[in-house]
Amino acid sequence: MLNNSQIKALKPKDTLYRVTDSHGLVVEVKPTGVLAWRYRCRIDGKPTMLTIGTYPKVSLAEARQSRDVFKAQLKSGIDPRNQAKEKSEEVVSKTFGMMYKEWYEHNLETWTEGYAKDLDERCQKHLLPFLRDRDISIITAMDMLETFKRIEARGTLNMLKKVRGYASRVFRYSVGMGDCPFDPTRDLPQDVFKKEVVKSYAHITSKQELASVLKKINGYNGSFSVRMALMLAPHVFLRPNELVSIQWEDVNFDEKLIRIKPQIMKMKREHLVPMSGYVEDMLKQCFEARSDSQFVFPGQRSRTRPITPDSLRAALRSVDIGPDVLTTHGFRHTASTLLNEQGWSADAIEKQLSHEERNKIRGTYNKAEYLEARREMMSGWSMFLADLF
Repeated sequence: MLNNSQIKALKPKDTLYRVTDSHGLVVEVKPTGVLAWRYRCRIDGKPTMLTIGTYPKVSLAEARQSRDVFKAQLKSGIDPRNQAKEKSEEVVSKTFGMMYKEWYEHNLETWTEGYAKDLDERCQKHLLPFLRDRDISIITAMDMLETFKRIEARGTLNMLKKVRGYASRVFRYSVGMGDCPFDPTRDLPQDVFKKEVVKSYAHITSKQELASVLKKINGYNGSFSVRMALMLAPHVFLRPNELVSIQWEDVNFDEKLIRIKPQIMKMKREHLVPMSGYVEDMLKQCFEARSDSQFVFPGQRSRTRPITPDSLRAALRSVDIGPDVLTTHGFRHTASTLLNEQGWSADAIEKQLSHEERNKIRGTYNKAEYLEARREMMSGWSMFLADLF
């Protein structure tokens, strides 16, 4: 006879198999991971399998009770097949794939298009191939550990952290909807995974090195869009994806402001970039050379898409600026370090870097409070860079 520990330890194989309990009761282990109670018997002299339900929705004790009811019916000359059919129709197991789709569609309206696309691509690659057809109510912590270890083996520890969070949210949603007893990811301690080593983006703080880098960038002779974006990068403190995504509707020459849309920003809030005289001149050159693209830095292959952050990275390497010297993102660190050394307002610097403001009310107020200080700082910073060479 089986016990609950033995049933929970059953693992799916490539083909269906059965494990006997007692007196004709068996548990059927499907390749999808579903555990189904079946009762072996003979009706009209023919071997028959009656469906009772799935474990753990139907417990071991309940399965044995149903088996005993079927036995009694057969002994009394009653055909139990209709009742067994009704029972099987009552018990509809939800798979992880079904609950993921339900959770995704439930939250879709609250997400930006880019976030929803990235999340779905990650889950389609790292979760659904292994969990899509598994009954969500019987997925264990060890099943999730096996899934997460596949990601860890690729060395993508940051991706592991994100995907683990997505999986937990699907399970918690399923618990709330009554289709899952608990979130199996919660029982996995962080110690079972490798620790991610956080590396700072390569950047420079020496004026001499910065001057050398700026001269090399000035000598870049690749595509116009990449050249202009790369020359603006040291002046605007934007993350690479934020920089390349600027559209003409974001640029206001009258106000001398660039308004980055919330959906582009890491913190999902509008970000203002005051134009220094240098930045204004560069953008006007881009405007004069513009095509029919909505983007300030359109791609060469498609005018409906901007250049990519990778194109900026490749441009740096093409002018002999190695990854150990500077990344495009590293311009933000360089600006932060040198501006603080020059005595500019720390609040203005942090605001211009669009670092997260924990107090959202204070953050909204500060956007206006520091704007004039930021205008002065951005102008001074561009003049400082120009004086280096």
